[in-house]
Amino acid sequence: MRKFLPILVACCFIFASARSQTPQDSLINQLKEANADSTKLNILFKLIGDYQFIDISKSLAFAEKAIEIAELNKESTSYKGNAYTSYGSLKSIQGDFASAIKYNNLALNIYYQLKDSTGIATAYNNLGTNYSSLGKFDEAYFYHTQSYRIALTSAKHKLQQAISLHNIGVVFKDLGQFDRAVDYLNLSLKISNEIKDLEGEPYHYSEIGDVYIRKKLYDSALTALKLSLKFTRERKLSINELEPSIVLNIAKTYRLLNNNTLALNYYDTAFVSFKKNDNQYGLAQIDLGRGLVFMNEGKFADAQKLIERSAEIAHQLNAWTLEIECYENLSKLLEESGDYKKALSYNRQHQQLKDSLFSQGMQAKLLQDQVRFETASKEEQIKALTKMEQLRKGEVKKQELISNILVVAIALTGILLFTVYRSGQRRIKINKLLLEHQDEIKKRSVELEQLNKVKDKFFSIISHDLRSPMNALAGILDLMDKDKISPDEFKKLNKELRVQFNHTKTLINNLLDWTLLQMDKLKIQFEKIDLNQLAESNITLLTSLHLKEIKINNLITPSQFALGDSNMINLVLRNLLTNAIKFSEAGHLIEIAAKEDDNNYIISVKDQGVGISPEVQKLLFEKTTGYSTRGTANEKGTGLGLILCKEFVERNGGEIWLESELGKGSTFFFTLKKFS
Repeated sequence: MRKFLPILVACCFIFASARSQTPQDSLINQLKEANADSTKLNILFKLIGDYQFIDISKSLAFAEKAIEIAELNKESTSYKGNAYTSYGSLKSIQGDFASAIKYNNLALNIYYQLKDSTGIATAYNNLGTNYSSLGKFDEAYFYHTQSYRIALTSAKHKLQQAISLHNIGVVFKDLGQFDRAVDYLNLSLKISNEIKDLEGEPYHYSEIGDVYIRKKLYDSALTALKLSLKFTRERKLSINELEPSIVLNIAKTYRLLNNNTLALNYYDTAFVSFKKNDNQYGLAQIDLGRGLVFMNEGKFADAQKLIERSAEIAHQLNAWTLEIECYENLSKLLEESGDYKKALSYNRQHQQLKDSLFSQGMQAKLLQDQVRFETASKEEQIKALTKMEQLRKGEVKKQELISNILVVAIALTGILLFTVYRSGQRRIKINKLLLEHQDEIKKRSVELEQLNKVKDKFFSIISHDLRSPMNALAGILDLMDKDKISPDEFKKLNKELRVQFNHTKTLINNLLDWTLLQMDKLKIQFEKIDLNQLAESNITLLTSLHLKEIKINNLITPSQFALGDSNMINLVLRNLLTNAIKFSEAGHLIEIAAKEDDNNYIISVKDQGVGISPEVQKLLFEKTTGYSTRGTANEKGTGLGLILCKEFVERNGGEIWLESELGKGSTFFFTLKKFS
């Protein structure tokens, strides 16, 4: 548990500079010579602080003297409250929690009369600490939450907020609600770090270590406890009551790890500190710990003696939690020793005290206080935030006024410098924007030029490649209608008509697909594609449409399946086969094959045609340029087919390329993913 003594510190402030210059015996001489009660009380408070961890009996004597003077002087009400607080804290250090509660309640009444929020918060916190040590957790929770609520009323009480939240976490730890305990401990540490409270981390890791002990995570417990001890010693903090508690828990951890030698060493170290402060509660804890070590070693007589002495002290101090633990272990010890009757007696005492401490009434009260506190905390936080916002606005207005005055004082210089600076910044910004706009214009120009070329190509195809065959067909039909062509002559023209029709049909299909592609209307439907069947269907279709005596071999096996859009890949293969037929002579051979390459298929269409020069190869897949030439039988082309092939293959996640040499034929390749 953390304690808070801001009142004692405030009262001794006027003597702070004398601490390094004047030893305690000099202060005692000053006390003898002092006449005014206020001077005497200030010296006494200084002596109480100096002696509390050096010689607690002297510190108590000074506190009793302070109470005596403050009670006789009716004008020393605030000093009286401070004297009661000091005496209660000293009694708490000694483990006399009943006396500590008495004097903290006296202090609380005085602080309420004085409307001293700092004093009220401190008294509530000290009372909560006292009740928690006695195992009265419902009372402890009530007082700690009251302390926190008072601390929330002012931003200057951040330290008290951190302490109250820390102690609420300790209450939940003692109740076994470890997750909630850690939440409060972490929140407390966050506030401590914000205000650079050096004592926050040692207290935090001390309690986190105790949580780990209770959760039986002993290695983690040792890490946290030793870190707490390290912080306490390195920072040379004035929290001497914490160090023996940390050492005590380290001893307990080693005992639970069955390292009896180290456990006893740490118990001995803690004993020296508790003995020095005459802390009976701490000494009782040492007796219990040592007794349990002896019990582990089978030294039952020594163990019984120590644990019974611990139980007796705990009973005198009304320290119920410690008393319960003593009875529980005495019952186990005597049962192992074979004294079942006495073991049963201690077990009954343990159970009765435990039932009394953790009664349903206490738990119900604790739950009600918890709900009330959490609801009130939210309301207080809202009020505090509202007040802070109002203060912030007031501070902003004040700062604005100061700023305006300063601006007037340096107006000419400021305006000149600002104007020069802004002018330079504006120039830089304008230049940057101009460069960005120039880059954007260049980019748009390139895009428009490409679109223009695409548009010109489209119109060229429509105006020439589509219109010419349609006009030729219309002319022939007109001659037939006028009986100017005989059946024999029409039969001769039939071959040419079929070629023109096939070319026009392919052209229209390509134009439609290309238009949909440019409008982004084509949606890809990935599915399983039987490459062998796809090749066969195209071979059958193209063989029937073309008059050239060209043989097409399908080398794709029936077990080769790819993943893609079957309509798109069908068009790709058909265009590649059509081009192969177009540029092959009668009697030539065309081969379609598919080769595995990791997770892909490489599909190829190889012909023995005229081949393609390197210069033309660079133009074949360009959208804006394209390339077209007549086939071996004077077949026309638009260059659109290969552009479609490239876009369709890429949209299916593949690549397309070719290998060709003039006079030796060409091979077009494209890739598709395997179907799995």
